[in-house]
Amino acid sequence: MAGPEPGLLLRFQRRFLAARPLLSLPWPELEQNLRAAPDSSLLQDILHQTILHPLCVKYPPSTKYRRCFLTELIKKHESTAAEPLDELYDTLADVLKEEESTQCYKNYLLPTGDWVTLCESTALISGGTTGLVTWDAALHLAGWAGGNPELFRARTVLELGSGVGFTGIAICKTCQPKTYIFSDCHPRVLSQLGENIHLNGFEPTWCIQTELRGQEVEAKNCPNPKVIVAELDWGSVTEEQLGGVQADVVIAADVVYDPEIILALIGMLQKLPSSRADRKAPEVFIAFAIRNPRTSHLFQAELDKVGIRWQIIPAHSNSNFLDDVQPNVTILQLFI
Repeated sequence: MAGPEPGLLLRFQRRFLAARPLLSLPWPELEQNLRAAPDSSLLQDILHQTILHPLCVKYPPSTKYRRCFLTELIKKHESTAAEPLDELYDTLADVLKEEESTQCYKNYLLPTGDWVTLCESTALISGGTTGLVTWDAALHLAGWAGGNPELFRARTVLELGSGVGFTGIAICKTCQPKTYIFSDCHPRVLSQLGENIHLNGFEPTWCIQTELRGQEVEAKNCPNPKVIVAELDWGSVTEEQLGGVQADVVIAADVVYDPEIILALIGMLQKLPSSRADRKAPEVFIAFAIRNPRTSHLFQAELDKVGIRWQIIPAHSNSNFLDDVQPNVTILQLFI
């Protein structure tokens, strides 16, 4: 059992702390190890790398998630002839005493060994928005960016629809951009986004849409990277306001899910080249999960209609640092 155990512990730790679906955790491998050597020490190690990990103690996943995880771990323990493990039951008893919250934490291990910690909503839709949780396209885009740091290093990056901030925080920690502009338009999302950026050690500058101009000039005298949180409404933003950003790279994840949003997004993208002083279009990358093929086809058709060329970025097996994230995500490079 000594061979596979370290990898098994790491997979449990990474997926648990990121609150990935419980079915994606390596239960079959655990069962195989327990059948070969019914030893409570492996279960105890998993407990200490998950529920009792210092990050989980400080920034825990939802109470329901931890309760279900412990219940499953206890089932695996009871199905073997391993020695009783009181610590498992004591930990479950402690979790059962906790009240459910509308917020939880997720902790993502980056390839660099650093962590991204996010406070998110426990509901997929909260306050009339889907922007208070991290979606798989954001994880995929961040993984791809981490494998292509030269696209972001020492450059100004504008992220559209930043949500709770995972992609941008990961890029700031791994790709060394000069300036990173997080943007969204929903007040609750912007508030949570700012908290998460601060939680990960960055001090953002806040600006509303009408104050975008001048941000790039100010960035010259700021620490690297300069982090900005901007209110940005795609339907109303002007070329002059975008001119204050002077983005070299524009990215977005999971923003292609509604026909009206698609049209507003494309309209905003069309303003980008003329907003730059050199009239040169930024590099643009859009990632989205293919939930409804008609929606993704509509996005591509609308791009064709306005003359924006696009190409699919080839998927790479190592583009994700969470190996359970299925690559049902497309990344398009747009040529504006």
